[in-house]
Amino acid sequence: MKPTNVLLLDLNPACDLGGSLREVLESGSNAQISLKHEAVENSELSSSWTNALPGILSRVKPAVIFLVSPGNVLKHVKSLFHSLRSLLPHPPVVTVSNVDQRGELSEVYKHGVEDIFTPPFNPVEVNLRLQKLLEQTCDGQTLAHNLQPQEEELSSRGNYAKPLIGQSASFLAAVRKLPNIAISDDTVLISGETGTGKEVCARNIHQLSNRASGNFLPVNCGAFPEQLIESELFGHERGAFTGAVAPNPGLIREAEGGTLFLDELDSLPLAAQSKLLRFLQEKEYRPVGSTKTRIADVRIIAATNVNIAAAVEAGRIRRDLYYRLTTFQVELPPLRERSEDIRLLAAHFLARTANKLRKNVNGFSSDALYKLCLYEWPGNLRELESVVKRAVTLAEHSIIHSYDLSLPDLGKKSYQERKDDFVREWERREIIALLIAHRGNVCRAAAAAMMDPRVMRERIRKLGVDPDDYRPNGFNDDSFQ
Repeated sequence: MKPTNVLLLDLNPACDLGGSLREVLESGSNAQISLKHEAVENSELSSSWTNALPGILSRVKPAVIFLVSPGNVLKHVKSLFHSLRSLLPHPPVVTVSNVDQRGELSEVYKHGVEDIFTPPFNPVEVNLRLQKLLEQTCDGQTLAHNLQPQEEELSSRGNYAKPLIGQSASFLAAVRKLPNIAISDDTVLISGETGTGKEVCARNIHQLSNRASGNFLPVNCGAFPEQLIESELFGHERGAFTGAVAPNPGLIREAEGGTLFLDELDSLPLAAQSKLLRFLQEKEYRPVGSTKTRIADVRIIAATNVNIAAAVEAGRIRRDLYYRLTTFQVELPPLRERSEDIRLLAAHFLARTANKLRKNVNGFSSDALYKLCLYEWPGNLRELESVVKRAVTLAEHSIIHSYDLSLPDLGKKSYQERKDDFVREWERREIIALLIAHRGNVCRAAAAAMMDPRVMRERIRKLGVDPDDYRPNGFNDDSFQ
């Protein structure tokens, strides 16, 4: 297969930024990529680079462009897209700049930029993000720039995976291992709260694997009645049960050569878990009502939003199945633990929605970003995307303000007042936990907290906590050990 051209357009070759990224891209040793490094001398008073750009683009015909711009990022992005409009369909563009240029992030997204890289460059992260850009590209046209209705259709067929976006340490620790996991054909268990992107993660593993040309079939195990889930997974013969008027091949057979994603694994009945375990061990299964054993080549990726170890202890998940599924484990962090990614994700959701609706909405005000970052996001990425979509859809201005966001109002409290509220609530929970643990005995609770009992009593009084609420009926302090 002919390698895909990737253009590294370096506007300041004297700076080592482009050279550093080139070393990282070349270290990936990806035979599918042909890296073209074009250096163009640039100055604020010269248009030499825009004059040279048409020749470079027509010669290289890149599928992805890295724009190395240590100077005025926004100016260079505008010039680049002006030339692209008349030369070739838009390829994804990644701006490469120093950390002090991050303030222009929302603005460069407005002009069609897909991603932004800043040093230091992590080889695994860079190549993973490049791979996702290439997957969105088809004959030089990117789905992200031309959001058409067929995106949903592609997603349902497993031929499209949304990008994994983030730069926080907890997020990168989770996704950095995905390319290596994808190479294997073993089972994967993805855990994380609702809305953290477990299915997106599973789709990315599928797309990075040698099964990418096969189907990706997602199954919500909790969406089927207990008596039907086994039939849906493994199929059934005609007449196998009341209502089985025609044979059903089952999802495992439909996923042949591809990946089957089992979401809400803890909702899978134990009988179906037993059959799934045998399939994982032997690649064999029997449709309901059949006497014949069938074989299928399918990779299983499972996911759950509950504490998997606790579910095993409670008997909701078979222990032997748990051991079989956890060849590889990926734990996705909740959004509240990766707050530094909120701005990136919000800008991404804003650009996608604005492009789809063809609305001139291109950024967030400082008060809106502050509100987004302070909120705890119990619904995680799914909730953030919903909030941004609603804000963009109803926005009457080009900038999203805090009042456009359907989030709880922060009020007029100062930083110190909010800090005091937080500390007070933390202290209240801590003291209640101590009183519960020590049956309402203030002296023992104070000793456990290494606090003077008089101080403990005073704090209890100010917090409005009643120790009697945490003493069992008939409890005698002297009998407690």
